[in-house]
Amino acid sequence: MNCAPIALFVYNRLEHTRRTVKALQQNSLVEQSELFIFSDAPKHSAQAENVREVREYIRQLDGFKSVTVIERATNLGLARSIIDGVTAVVAKYGHIIVLEDDMLTSEHFLTYMNEALEVYEADDRVISIHGYTYPVSRPMPEAFFLVGADCWGWATWSRGWACFNPDGQYLLDELKRRNLLAAFDFNGAYPYSKMLEGQINGTNDSWAIRWYASAFLAEKLTLYPGRSLIHNIGNDASGTHCDETNVFNTNLSATPIDLGNIEIMPSSLGCKAFEDFFRQTQGGWRAKMKRYIQILFK
Repeated sequence: MNCAPIALFVYNRLEHTRRTVKALQQNSLVEQSELFIFSDAPKHSAQAENVREVREYIRQLDGFKSVTVIERATNLGLARSIIDGVTAVVAKYGHIIVLEDDMLTSEHFLTYMNEALEVYEADDRVISIHGYTYPVSRPMPEAFFLVGADCWGWATWSRGWACFNPDGQYLLDELKRRNLLAAFDFNGAYPYSKMLEGQINGTNDSWAIRWYASAFLAEKLTLYPGRSLIHNIGNDASGTHCDETNVFNTNLSATPIDLGNIEIMPSSLGCKAFEDFFRQTQGGWRAKMKRYIQILFK
């Protein structure tokens, strides 16, 4: 198997980074995977020591096919760091797996990602592969497709990333022009369009909401596992973009995802399960909308 390179984006959280790496090292394909670590520079002098500690840790990592550390000389911020890093890696390798420093992976994560990247490489309907699934209350398919793209442990190809449009205003205008705002917000169950508005007016700097909107407008599909292969440990108020919540906590899948016989079309069951999850938790996110929006698509 031609394993995709892994891009890991880190900043100033040593313990989160350590746990993320250790979980990744439990994957069976780790020794066949090249790891690129993008370390952003401190935004303020108060963060310099924490950034230094993270860099000291990542410089000595092993267990991968290779480890390349890219230390930013100035602070780019998460959005620019990810956009620039993903663009550079896919331009060279043609595909990529993307993680941030607060994502614990199942031991089956890399196998799922690489198998799916291979299966759907030539299928232009599919824009990306995602590793996280919400802790929904209803039974789910083994794997399923939804329109759009996502950001908690994901993968794509150069052809998929070519669809990314960083112009939030254009994306919002198109959603309105095509009367797609309701569908974009899961029939009003979650205010994704509000986050896109926030990116435009500068109250957030989310790359991910623009990735979702770009894929949604292009009518592209993302593959999701029926059991989550990602657990986000960053919702503990430790990050720049996140406050504390356990709403999105999941149990990592102990078994691999079977990619056989998956219908390549939007899953009504998957969409309804996500919509129900958003509605079930809406009391919390409506009361704390700014906080939850930033958590979900930082």
